[in-house]
Amino acid sequence: MYFSTDYASPLGDLLIASDGEAICGVWFLDQKHFKSSVDGDMIQKDDLAIFKTVKRWFDDYFNGLNPEISFKLKPHGSDFRRKVWKILSEIPYGETLTYGEIAKRISPAMSAQAVGGAVGHNPIAVLIPCHRVLGANGNLTGYAGGLDRKTELLKLEKIKF
Repeated sequence: MYFSTDYASPLGDLLIASDGEAICGVWFLDQKHFKSSVDGDMIQKDDLAIFKTVKRWFDDYFNGLNPEISFKLKPHGSDFRRKVWKILSEIPYGETLTYGEIAKRISPAMSAQAVGGAVGHNPIAVLIPCHRVLGANGNLTGYAGGLDRKTELLKLEKIKF
């Protein structure tokens, strides 16, 4: 069973999911792969302690701060996807990596396209910063929440692309 709450971000409403102890999902309501990694019932529970904490994090983030994540993230996915998401989590605020750079960190034979598939299925938007991943030569590429949102997130972090 999962619990959920809504957050009205400046870029559109978010649905936040938790198992009661960790954040398991954050999605823009109209994004690709919406709720794809959370199986089972989801009950609205706005007063969950972790939701209060994550909402404060989002308030700070959308106000241009670089808040520290002081709560547990638990994305559900294959070993490969979790490995990619771990690398995403290590991209510092205000910096980027390319799909190819992530692929090389995993294996010399890894394809950027395989990494792109894992990045696109990131179930915890913004907190696991897939918006910080660019195409070759720093080109702006896909984002499950939409390129307009990716652009705004990069601008918020003062990232030039």
